[in-house]
Amino acid sequence: MPNATITLDPDRNAGKIDRRIFNGFLEHLGRAVYEGIYDPENPLSDQRGFRRDVLEVMRQMRMPYVRYPGGNFVSNYDWKDGIGPADTRPVRADFAWQTSEPNTFGTDEFMDWCEAAGTAPMMAVNLGTGTAKSAAELVEYCNHPSGTYWSDLRRSNGHAGPHGVKIWCLGNEMDGPWQAGHVPASEYALRAEQAGKLMKGVDPTIETIIAGSSGNHMPEYMEWDRTALEYTWDHVDYISAHRYSRNDQDDTPWFLAEGVEIDRIIQDYRSLLGYVRAIKKSSKQVYLSFDEWNVWYKARGTEHQKGNWAQAPHLIEEDYNLEDALVVAQYLNSFIRNADIVKMACLAQIVNVIAPVLTRKDGILLQSIYHPFVRYSELASGPEVAERCRRLTFLLPTTGPMDGRPCLPSIVTRKIRSRRRSALPVARCPVREKDGC
Repeated sequence: MPNATITLDPDRNAGKIDRRIFNGFLEHLGRAVYEGIYDPENPLSDQRGFRRDVLEVMRQMRMPYVRYPGGNFVSNYDWKDGIGPADTRPVRADFAWQTSEPNTFGTDEFMDWCEAAGTAPMMAVNLGTGTAKSAAELVEYCNHPSGTYWSDLRRSNGHAGPHGVKIWCLGNEMDGPWQAGHVPASEYALRAEQAGKLMKGVDPTIETIIAGSSGNHMPEYMEWDRTALEYTWDHVDYISAHRYSRNDQDDTPWFLAEGVEIDRIIQDYRSLLGYVRAIKKSSKQVYLSFDEWNVWYKARGTEHQKGNWAQAPHLIEEDYNLEDALVVAQYLNSFIRNADIVKMACLAQIVNVIAPVLTRKDGILLQSIYHPFVRYSELASGPEVAERCRRLTFLLPTTGPMDGRPCLPSIVTRKIRSRRRSALPVARCPVREKDGC
C-alpha cells in the first residue's frame, strides 16, 4: 500500500479561521421547521414545541449562526404574518415550494429556538416582493430597544429586550428566474443598496450580505456579481456564493474531485473582490459568505420540490452516503484553506431538508454528513490559524478530473498561542485492489 506524506509549511498560513464558516441554514421548506425543529404535539418536544432531541444534536454541531427564513421562501414572505398570537396568524400560500404556510413559527419563535440551540440568528429579508421599508421595520422589530412602534410591538409580544440580530442577508438568489421578484443585476443592486442603507440607519452595528450568483452554472455568473458589487461596495460587508454538489452520473472519481471546483469558485470571488476594490480605489475589504452549500442531487424534480399546497410535506429529503460525507469535508477544507476571504458559510440545510439530521415522530437519524461537520467544528473550536500544506508526495495516477491532483488534500489548523495542531486530510481517491489507495 503506498504512503502519503503531509509536509507542513508553518511560515505560510491562510489567516485566522472565522468560526462562522460553521453556520447552518433553516428554511420554511418541507419538514425543516414543522415536524423538524418545531413539533408542539410531539412528546419529544418541550413546552415551546421545540424537539429536544433535535436541540441536543444541534448543540453538538456548534453552529455560531443559523440563516433564516430562506432561501426561495423569503422572496414572497411577509415577516409580519409570523408575529403576534399564533392563533390569529394567517395561513399563506408559499409559491416557491407550493405549500401552505401556517405561520405558527415565526421571528420570535426562531429567536427562542436559536437561544435553546446555542446559536444566533442570521436573518434574510425579502427583496423579491418586499420593500426596503419592510426590511428596515424588521430590523427595528428585532434590534431597537423600545419606544418605537415595532420595538414596542415586540415587547408586547413577550420579548422585552432586543433580539440583537447582527447579520442580515439582502434577498436570496435574485439572479434566478425561479425567484419571486427576479430582476436584472442593476435593479437588484438598487434594491439592495436602498434596503441596506435603511437597515443600517436603524442599527449601524449590523453587517449585510448582498446576493451573489446562485451558482457558477448561471449564464451571468460573475457578471451579475460584479454589477451588484460595484454599485453596493461602500454599503455592504459580504457577497454570497451558493453551490450544491451533484453526482448524477454515479462517477465516484469525478465526484470526489469536487474540492477542485469549490476552490475554483472561491478563487473566482477572490479575484472579483480584488478587482472591484482596485477600481473603487478603496481601503475597505468585502468578504465572501458561502451561505448555501451541500450535496444535493438525488431528491430533485417535481415530486421532491413541489408540495401540492400541503403543510409540511416531505420535500427534498436526501439520503447521504460516505462519498457525500467526503465532499462535505472538502467544502470545509476549502473554507479553511481560504480563511482570509471566506468569513461565513452555511450548511444548507440542517433538519430533514437536504440535512444531516432526519426526524420521525419517535426519534432522529444522524446522516453521514453530520459527522465530518461536527468533527471539523470541534477541532476548529477556538482561535486558530489555517496553516498551508505543501503538496503531498502521493498523487492519483489516473486521467480525469483528479489527474495530477493530490489524492489526500489537507489543511492543518493551529491553536493561537499553542503548539496544538489538527490535521484534516480527506481521502478522496476510490479504493482499488491493485494499489490499495
